[in-house]
Amino acid sequence: MQINKYLLTLAIALLPMYLFSQTTFLPLGDKQEIILNRLEIKAQNDSALNFSKTKPYSRETYVEVVRRLLSGDSALDNLTRVDEYYMKSLLKNNIEWLPEDIREQYKSKKRVGNTFYQYPAGLFEVHNKDFDLVITPLLNIGYMKENSNDQNFFYNSRGIAVRGRIAKKIGFNASITDNQERPATYVQDWTRKWGAVPGQGYYHDFKAPGGVDYFDGRGYITFGVTKYIDVAFGYDKNFIGNGQRSLFLSDFSNNALFLKLNTRIWKFNYQNLFMELHSDYVHNGGDELIDKKYAAMHHLDINLTKWLNVGVFEGVIFGRKNRFDFGYLVPVIFYRSVERNSGSRDNALVGFDFKANVAHTAQIYGQLLLDELKMSELTSSRNWWGNKYGYQIGAKYIDAFTIPNLDIQLELNRVRPFTYSHKDSVANYSHYNQPLAHPLGANFNEWIGLVRYRPIPKLTIEGRGMFYTQGRDSTNTVNFGSNILLPYTMYRNGDYGFKVGSGWRNQAGMLNLLVSYELKENLYIEANGTIRKQRATTPPPLTGKTSSTIFSLGLRWNMARRDFFF
Repeated sequence: MQINKYLLTLAIALLPMYLFSQTTFLPLGDKQEIILNRLEIKAQNDSALNFSKTKPYSRETYVEVVRRLLSGDSALDNLTRVDEYYMKSLLKNNIEWLPEDIREQYKSKKRVGNTFYQYPAGLFEVHNKDFDLVITPLLNIGYMKENSNDQNFFYNSRGIAVRGRIAKKIGFNASITDNQERPATYVQDWTRKWGAVPGQGYYHDFKAPGGVDYFDGRGYITFGVTKYIDVAFGYDKNFIGNGQRSLFLSDFSNNALFLKLNTRIWKFNYQNLFMELHSDYVHNGGDELIDKKYAAMHHLDINLTKWLNVGVFEGVIFGRKNRFDFGYLVPVIFYRSVERNSGSRDNALVGFDFKANVAHTAQIYGQLLLDELKMSELTSSRNWWGNKYGYQIGAKYIDAFTIPNLDIQLELNRVRPFTYSHKDSVANYSHYNQPLAHPLGANFNEWIGLVRYRPIPKLTIEGRGMFYTQGRDSTNTVNFGSNILLPYTMYRNGDYGFKVGSGWRNQAGMLNLLVSYELKENLYIEANGTIRKQRATTPPPLTGKTSSTIFSLGLRWNMARRDFFF
């Protein structure tokens, strides 16, 4: 219950007499992530770019990398005209990290008076010796039409973002948006089923049926305690992995209070992440105090070679409400040993990942998550319920078939029944009624494909496809292990015969085509078409076949795209 005080006290305790320069982070889903992923594969052996599993990305680190790669001494020989455009765009969006003499070349040719848009990306910017400030408006508005529904579908987000530095020692970032939306029917169904808006927290109904209204507020401060250790404390999202999905930690659920320590030295990048989460609750639309639970995670990245990176992950969700266990604050220890020694009911997981950059044009990556495992049962054919694990394997191919700026990605995610769940409803791997990792929870097999083409600067054409098979539970009758919020001790019919897809068979496929054009820096006009089909033998309301075609047209400014790709 006192986690805010504990984490803030720890952050202050880490603050030395002299602070090292500190960064802020690119927002998750920022357009710069695409060019940074391409540069990593093209460079293949860049020590900074290769530590790309932990997101969001550091502005300071990647501005320095891009400047170096654009310089005459270390420029890549396989950069395209579009690559160079987005690399320069990254610098325009991070002016505070450029020397004064370089800033001059990025000043706006068309300013609004002498105050606004001195640089192309920021409405208002101040860059003095001891103070940097960037203020940007946030906007995401659009209209959608679904063939199977006569409702008016829309999304409407407005807000502001502020970031900066104080004395080049303390970094800060904050944003807030006011949001109203009525998403497609399948998203409305998801919200009704789980009592949560995907990716968000508290909400209330708006222009019923199906509309929601919510605030999205985020913010953090950052500082460096040594040359190699950075600290961030705030309320936002984090992500671990190189795929479209993550089996360790994704940005699918709501923002969370966090304290993050990141140590980067030699061939190692080590991240400690402590979070305050919300336990399962029943949404009633009114103000209520929701019980808290806590999580601690470690991730160690190692550059084994200049092109091969491997990692080790461990995480634990505390199996008790409104109480933090200080044993998990130790930054270098195996959580399983803390869990065992305290005799706790906590939910500990471990994982391994890898990433290999190949021939300056491809990347192979993967994750293996272990929740619980018994080798004697693993080698048998009885499909014991308690073997809980999942894996991901994927590949990226850039400038595919020698076509510049054509990128292809293919990914498989497979998670066994009951993975992420626990013996109680507290320690499951969730936050605000939403999975902390994969949106589907457990007991599924999923394929994802992506094709992205940027024929010219500013224009992006992107197609995505998804197909999954999941074994669903019978509500309050039989637990087949797909619902991670349900304790695995409840409604489980026996100990054997549980394999991926067990239960009421549910299949869904989705094809999505996006055309996006950047009218001016960070201002996009976008058209999006989606075809989604679902076939379920699950009890009502998801019985039979459903099919929908959705078209949307929108305007987006300084915000990441709102995505319902599940």
